Amino acid sequence: MTRLSSRSVFALDTPRHLLPPALNLPAAGSVPGVVRWRSGTVVSTGRAWRGSLELVVDVGGREVRALAHPPLVGTPEPGDRVLLNATALEMGLGTGGVAQVVALPDRLPADPPPGPGHLVKARYTPLQATVLGVDEQDSEHHGLLEAADDLEAMPVVVADLHSALPAVLAGLRADRPGARAAYVMTDGGALPLWFSRTVAALRDAGWLAGSVTVGQAFGGDLEAVTLHTGLLAARHVLGADVAVVAQGPGNLGTGTRWGFSGVAAGEAVNAVAALDGRPVAALRVSDADPRERHRGVSHHSLTAYGRVALAAADVPVPVLDGPFGARVRRDAEVLAGRHRLVEVPVGGLEPALRAAPVRLSSMGRSLDADRACFLASAAAGRHAAGLLG
Repeated sequence: MTRLSSRSVFALDTPRHLLPPALNLPAAGSVPGVVRWRSGTVVSTGRAWRGSLELVVDVGGREVRALAHPPLVGTPEPGDRVLLNATALEMGLGTGGVAQVVALPDRLPADPPPGPGHLVKARYTPLQATVLGVDEQDSEHHGLLEAADDLEAMPVVVADLHSALPAVLAGLRADRPGARAAYVMTDGGALPLWFSRTVAALRDAGWLAGSVTVGQAFGGDLEAVTLHTGLLAARHVLGADVAVVAQGPGNLGTGTRWGFSGVAAGEAVNAVAALDGRPVAALRVSDADPRERHRGVSHHSLTAYGRVALAAADVPVPVLDGPFGARVRRDAEVLAGRHRLVEVPVGGLEPALRAAPVRLSSMGRSLDADRACFLASAAAGRHAAGLLG
C-alpha cells in the first residue's frame, strides 16, 4: 500500500479514500455558485475602444449594460445571443459594474491563425488566453531580454491606483513634454488592459509610447511573465525614458491593514531597485475621502511603502497649502526612515491636469472634488521628470 504524507502531491484523479482528512473534498454539487449567469440578446452596440465594445443586452425583458472584449469572444452584433457573467452588475459594483460577455454561443469566432505565442494568462480559468510573451523564446525580443538585467537608472513611478496614471503623466509632461513614457500594468485589478478607456485615450493622444501587461494581466502592447521582465521590456523594447507601474482598474480593499491589492506597490519598488532603476513612490493622498484611513496619506501608501518595500525609494511629497498640507507632510514622515522624502512644488500642475486628454476620476471623485489626490500623483511625475537630467 502506498504511504501518504501531508506533503504528498495528489493528481486530480486521486481516489477520495486516499486523500488525507484535511484534503477531503465536498460532495459533488454541494459547492455554492460563485458566478451569476445570464443569457440575453444584444439590442445595440455603443462605444468601442481598443479591445472593448459596449453593448445593451435584453435579459428577460430587462435591458442591461454589458461589455465585450472582441479579441476574447468575437464581436457581438444586434440580435446575437450572448452568455453573460452578471456578477458585478447584480452586485452593483462601481468599477466594472457591468455584465461581461463570456461567449456568443451561436456564433463562435474562428480559431486564431497558427503562430508564435505560448504564454497562457488568466491561467486555468474558462477564459484563459494564449499570448506571445515579449520574453518567451518565440519572441523577436527574446535575445534582447535574455541577457537584460538593468534599467539603466530609468525612473519608475509606482502608484497604488490605476486612476493615478494620467495624473502622473500630466506631471511628467508639465516639465518634460518630450519624455517617452510606458505603462506597466500589474494584475491586482482588471486582468484585461482592454477594460481601460484611459489607457486607450492616452495612447491615442501620444501620452504613452506603449503598455506592458505582466503576471496574469493581458492585452498590452507587450506581454510579459513577470513585473521584472515587463520593466525591462518597457526600457529596452519600448525605449521608455520613464515607466509607470500600477494595477489595472478595480482596486480591491477590505479595510484591513494588509487586505488590499495595492500592497503590490511595495513589491514593485523592490523590483525596480533590484534592476537598478530609480523607484519613485507616488503617495495616495485625499482631502475628500469619507474614510479616515484614506485621509491625508492613505494607509495603503504607509503600509505598501513603509512595510512591504524593503528598498529605498524617492517619495515625492506635494507642497500643499494650509493645515491639510501640514498633515500630508506629517503623515509622510513615517516613511522617512527607509525612503528619501522629496518636497515637490505643485505650481503649474493643476493646469497640466486639466489639459489631460482623459477625464480624471479617482474613487468616483473628480479633480475639483479631490485636488490633493491628483496633485500628489502629478508631483510624482514631476519628480520623475527631474531625474531625467
